[in-house]
Amino acid sequence: MELENSNPNIYNKVSERNITADEEDDSVVDEIDSREIFDLIRGINDPEHPLTLEELHVVEDSLIFVDNRNNIVKVLFTPTIPHCSMATLIGLSIRVKLLRSLPPRFKVSVEINPGTHVSENSVNKQLADKERVAAALENTHLIKVINQCITPLTMNRKRA
Repeated sequence: MELENSNPNIYNKVSERNITADEEDDSVVDEIDSREIFDLIRGINDPEHPLTLEELHVVEDSLIFVDNRNNIVKVLFTPTIPHCSMATLIGLSIRVKLLRSLPPRFKVSVEINPGTHVSENSVNKQLADKERVAAALENTHLIKVINQCITPLTMNRKRA
């Protein structure tokens, strides 16, 4: 298989977030913030490379928006190249990880960062269509690929 982006830029990882005593205290209301969402999705694997979406700058904390009052999470992601054929798969992986991790009260929106992909409108339309997403997740091959993407690399390497 020929790689679309055979030599991607690799970036340093963000430092781990310090957990405060209040965050561990179940009696304190702790709203979900953009950093918490980032921590959930930063370790998603790129479908083409043994690198995470964080290492490729596909996901960044500054492109995540959380509205706890209205139960909305919006993630913008940036494909590594403007014609990335894996953009929909990456978006689905982010969406599935968040749907599995967040309370069901949240409406999750995953979109391509504006101006970073030649087919951003088409990909965004696919990712926003609940029926298409549901149908995609019923495809056993596709869900297997998504599960590999959202499984930490250390787990994937142990299986290999």
